[in-house]
Amino acid sequence: MEAVSDDASIEGLDVRELRSWLSSQHTAGVARTTLARRAASARTFTAWAVKQGYLETDPGERLEAPRPHRKLPTVLSKDQATDLMRASALGAEQDNPVALRDHAIVELLYATGIRVAELCALNIDQIDFSRRLLRVIGKGNKERVVPFGQPAAAALQAWLDRGRQSLARTHASDDDAPVFVGVRGGRIDQRTVRKVVHDATSAVPGAADIGPHGLRHSAATHLLDGGADLRSVQELLGHATLATTQLYTHVTVDRLKAIHDRTHPRAR
Repeated sequence: MEAVSDDASIEGLDVRELRSWLSSQHTAGVARTTLARRAASARTFTAWAVKQGYLETDPGERLEAPRPHRKLPTVLSKDQATDLMRASALGAEQDNPVALRDHAIVELLYATGIRVAELCALNIDQIDFSRRLLRVIGKGNKERVVPFGQPAAAALQAWLDRGRQSLARTHASDDDAPVFVGVRGGRIDQRTVRKVVHDATSAVPGAADIGPHGLRHSAATHLLDGGADLRSVQELLGHATLATTQLYTHVTVDRLKAIHDRTHPRAR
């Protein structure tokens, strides 16, 4: 909001004026996210004005702004994901410790859809190779169990058997030993994982430049494409609400519509 001059008064400020203020900005093309922030600032201001006695009632309590549009996530196609894993596996064939680690990272992120923070915090004793399960500590310190497939299991085992000991400062048998470590031997950080994923996807022709969250988006979308139900995907990803998981159905529907528009003789 514009600053109020010393001789100006806010007496009589009501919700209609606030709505008109937001409406004029909306007409001028201000983004919804910006409108939401400005509406929040206006509500903070009017609440302060009531406490200070400048206003008898708070008009900001009735002020709402347009909800920001939720952008659909950028995802890899299934073929691009396959090409990514294949290229990553080729890099690991020489048993270079960093290449083994990086291949295990991209395989596990795509196989499980876990968050980058969850991957970085993962300890060796949280992996159950016999049942191919991860015990993950997610947001709010909530624990969940996530399955992974044979390719991710093979990549993880190769890293732990032939790569980790060359970099790690801790033994795999130690309590709280991290699964993934950096080149200095300590627990890997999120910045390094993001670089690993960005570098890996850059090697795939036509693939979007995505990070770890993009692999999480891709995993969720491909699960739904393959017939998984929303509740199961919600549990796998650790979403608190089903509404968050439903975002991925829009990606699937948009893809189906594009295929229909491109291939059906009566689509146009």
